[in-house]
Amino acid sequence: MSELTHPPTETRQPRGRTAGPREWSALAVLMLPVLIIAIDNTVLSFALPSIAESLQPTGTQQLWIIDSYPLVLAGLLVAMGSLGDRIGRRRLLLVGATGFAAVSVVAAYSQSAEMLIAARVGLGLFGATLMPATLSLLRNLFTDRSERRLAIAIWSASIGAGAAMGPVVGGFLLEHFWWGSVFLFAVPLLVPLLLLAPALVPESKDPHPARVDAVSIALSLLALTPIVYAIKDSANGGSWSGTAVPAVIGALAVWLFVRRQLRRPDPMFDVRLFTVPAFAGAVVVNLLSIFALVGFLYFVSQHLQLVVGLGPMQAGLRLVPGILAMIAAGLLAVLLARVLRPAVIISAGMTLAALGYGTIAVFAEPTAVWPFVIAFAVLGGGIGVAETISNDMILSTAPPEKAGAAAAISETAYEIGAVTGTSVLGAILLAKYRADVVTPDSAGLDTSAASETLGGARTVADRLPTARADGLLDSAANAFTGGVVLTSAVAACLMVVAGGAAWLIMRAIPAGQRDDAGER
Repeated sequence: MSELTHPPTETRQPRGRTAGPREWSALAVLMLPVLIIAIDNTVLSFALPSIAESLQPTGTQQLWIIDSYPLVLAGLLVAMGSLGDRIGRRRLLLVGATGFAAVSVVAAYSQSAEMLIAARVGLGLFGATLMPATLSLLRNLFTDRSERRLAIAIWSASIGAGAAMGPVVGGFLLEHFWWGSVFLFAVPLLVPLLLLAPALVPESKDPHPARVDAVSIALSLLALTPIVYAIKDSANGGSWSGTAVPAVIGALAVWLFVRRQLRRPDPMFDVRLFTVPAFAGAVVVNLLSIFALVGFLYFVSQHLQLVVGLGPMQAGLRLVPGILAMIAAGLLAVLLARVLRPAVIISAGMTLAALGYGTIAVFAEPTAVWPFVIAFAVLGGGIGVAETISNDMILSTAPPEKAGAAAAISETAYEIGAVTGTSVLGAILLAKYRADVVTPDSAGLDTSAASETLGGARTVADRLPTARADGLLDSAANAFTGGVVLTSAVAACLMVVAGGAAWLIMRAIPAGQRDDAGER
């Protein structure tokens, strides 16, 4: 494995074939499950009030309705990526899509909180097969490096677009249908995949797969699930032991997993790839890009709806310029990669993300709309560039036969970035909000909810006399805006640090890397 200590550009490979209509049609089909997973990450929060009214879950059950899906998904990504390398990535994709569609129907018609939680666990299980399979299949569909960058740019844009579309889709569905519709929307998107993928997407797998390693699979699940849980528990104000114990368990499992992979002649995932600057740096950039994107979406959706007063559809439409900027920047990155070093492009992307957050830190106020629209467009441009280059580097660094495992690492970084973006930035925002909001004294009325969240303040205000309600809403809006300013300032600093780190890690990687005989 000593060759892994050198940049992948030193490996000379035959020139990749030019993609035709079949390959580009296959890309369109593979974008469908990506959109579903991305939308599903943000759409459920809009349905929670209706779910609570219909199924009457306890507070703990409501948390598990939200958390069970990402916990299972994050824990199984590495195992499922490796399984795809073994049994076939297209086969795994079709099995996962079939299961995801079936369980979505179960979730939509759940009759109890327990049934919905079980369905969410099933969605996490099958969802873990979809994302790594789609990304790893691109590695074999597009063998020419420039074309693969373009395909990955489109694939990455669909992730960001899906995450931003979640509020729009959720708002539309809940305005016209019952809460189960937020689960059923996946079915009509997966049917074309099941019909067209067998004809358009060629099968690919590792010709010499490793034996099934049940211990490594168990360790990967035991490593990631407790860590994600600890992050979410900490952000939700959990106890010290409730956060520390799963974090320690996860860290120990990570150590055991790495130790086992290094000792096995046929590891489930070759952890030595992390010694390659291109791979390690790209994984970190992937995580921090999604951290920035999801963290921004967390507060911009609340600001536009709960502070400014826009409806879900109106708020979602304000995010369209950012989505378009993300797509355009990803396509631009394909051209820039021919002449600029990855370190330059990614550092520039992180700098744009920092400028986007900085715009909010300077111009945010309770009535502001355009500063948020402009900031998201700037941030979206930075994320589009960084995601395209980082995903391309992750896939190109790993051997083609291990594309599934490499894609799973990319998706694991995505999930952890999404969780930490919401948890870390959300915790900073809420701490500032709770410190600044002023709740009125009202005999016989519990106003504690107003000091917890912005949504709680609006609920309390509905039960107060007009004068006191207006005072509470003004205080809550100013407190929330103060939290947004502080959160954005912290995030901007983090993005600057991320850009600097990307430069240090990747500065030795030359511009214009290609798989075709290493030509520059």
